[in-house]
Amino acid sequence: MKNFLVTGGAGFIGSCFVAQAAARGHHAVVLDKLTYAGRRENVDKRAAFIQGDIADRALVLKLLREHAIEAIVNFAAESHVDNSIAGPSPFIETNVTGTFQLLEATREYWDGKKEFRFMQISTDEVYGSLKRTGKFSEASPLRPNSPYSASKAAGDHLARAWHETYGLPAIVTHCTNNYGPRQHPEKLIPNMIRCALAGKPLPVYGDGKNVRDWIHVEDHCNGIWLALEKGNPGEVYDFSGDAETENILLVKNICALLDKKRPRKGSYSEQITFVADRPGHDRRYAIDDAKAQRELGFKCNYTLDKGLETTVEWYLAQIL
Repeated sequence: MKNFLVTGGAGFIGSCFVAQAAARGHHAVVLDKLTYAGRRENVDKRAAFIQGDIADRALVLKLLREHAIEAIVNFAAESHVDNSIAGPSPFIETNVTGTFQLLEATREYWDGKKEFRFMQISTDEVYGSLKRTGKFSEASPLRPNSPYSASKAAGDHLARAWHETYGLPAIVTHCTNNYGPRQHPEKLIPNMIRCALAGKPLPVYGDGKNVRDWIHVEDHCNGIWLALEKGNPGEVYDFSGDAETENILLVKNICALLDKKRPRKGSYSEQITFVADRPGHDRRYAIDDAKAQRELGFKCNYTLDKGLETTVEWYLAQIL
């Protein structure tokens, strides 16, 4: 496969995939609405760029035909949990209705083509919350707890149904929390870095003991490539960074790196402030990615220590 339609390709994860596609010699066509989280500057210059909405079925169909698209990788999504709690409508419009329109345009274009893939990129948050032990896997039921995760779960169900009903060669992937360069500043790691450098409080929800598993964006995108090239239509593949840590420990690690790389009087950790927990805050996420390792050969190249250090260095270079 050489021609890809990458929706949401101006966002954090999508733009990483587009850069990898260009490096592999593929032609990527990026379709992005350029809402607040998408930036045209993120898109590799070797890719074609079209500003538009995945809910615009006519536009999607036009692009599929004009560029002889062989695979769609759907990153387009509203993705910030806090925003979904404050106003869920955009999440339903993009993550549910938009995914439906994208699938319908794809179905009309695909029409039984053998060499084709529809990749629905999703999140471990669709599985809900874990207690202290255990991990999610592809066999886990979807039990989303926020408007964001519910909308992503709906997209997963749609992709599966379009495979089962119409035969569309769709694959769904889930991953743990991503981090790395170019992430929107509303997300935890870049937000902590920016607040620390600005001398502002570092807001940590609740007691700070919510646990997340972190995967570097490059590793996640490598996993998507493996699923695209080796995965079976109708299957689900989950990717883990195997780097569980409490939020408070992650923030303290960020502060320690800043103390080392941008020293000043006192530690940045003195700015940590505990704030009221968000409604429906999932306590713990963790994924067992044995299936992806076994069937796709997936593995991570970044440890959290290595990845976090290079990520902090990247943001420090941007914030002079």
